[in-house]
Amino acid sequence: MIIYGLIGYPLSHSGSGSWFAEKLRKEGRSGHRYLNFPLSSLDKFPALLRKHPGLKGLNVTIPYKEQIIPWLEELDAKAEKIGAVNTILIRREKGNIHLKGFNTDADGFLQSADFSKHRRALILGSGGAAKAVAYALAEMGISFLFVSRSKKSADHISYTELTAEVLSSHTLIVNATPLGMFPSTETFPPIPYHFLSENHFLYDLVHNPAMTIFLKKGSAAGAMIQNGLRMLGIQAELSYRIWNEL
Repeated sequence: MIIYGLIGYPLSHSGSGSWFAEKLRKEGRSGHRYLNFPLSSLDKFPALLRKHPGLKGLNVTIPYKEQIIPWLEELDAKAEKIGAVNTILIRREKGNIHLKGFNTDADGFLQSADFSKHRRALILGSGGAAKAVAYALAEMGISFLFVSRSKKSADHISYTELTAEVLSSHTLIVNATPLGMFPSTETFPPIPYHFLSENHFLYDLVHNPAMTIFLKKGSAAGAMIQNGLRMLGIQAELSYRIWNEL
C-alpha cells in the first residue's frame, strides 16, 4: 500500500482528503491512499514515519509549514527561498529515510486567478502561507505589505494602520490567516471593510467554508472575491506530481 497524507493540527477544515480520494479513484490507483495525520506536536512526526512504511509523500498545513523545516534533510530551491514547506517527498533506502521539502502553495496561488489588474497587495498574516503568497506576488511584479496585529518589520503594517489611503492604493487583499476557517466560521480579519470598493479583489486562502465572512463583506462592498478551493486543487496536483516524480 502506497500512502500519501496530510499533517497539521487540527485537520477538520481540510479538503485535501476528499480531493485526493477523487484523484486516486479517477486514476484507478486502488493500492494508493491519502490519509489525514493530525499531529498535536511535531515530536510525534518520527513515530508517524516509522508506523507507516508505505508513506511516500506528505502535505503540510497549519501550524507546521515553517516548523517542519528543521525535520527535513533537504529543501528544494523554491521552498528554501520562501521559508515554508507544504509538500514533503519521502524516499527510503536501506532503512534510511530522506525527507525533501517543497512549496507548491506559491504556484498554486499564482495559477489560480488573474491578478493582472492589481499592482499593490496586502497580505493578511505572516506565517508560511503568507510567505508563499508573497513569493508569488513578487514573481508577478506586484508589490505588497504584510498586515498583522503588530508591526514586525519595514514591510509589515498593523491592522490599525489600514487607512482609506492604504486601502485605495492596495486593491488586492489576500487573507492568509486561518480567520474564518471551519469550525471558527464566525471570525474574520479586522480590516476596515467600509473602505472597499468595486476596484478591490479579496482573495481568501480559506476554502472551508466556501464563503467566509471576509468574502461576504467584500462582496457586499462590490469587490471581486475568490476562495482558496481552486488554489487547493492546483497545489495538490503539483504535490502529486512531486511524489510520483512526474
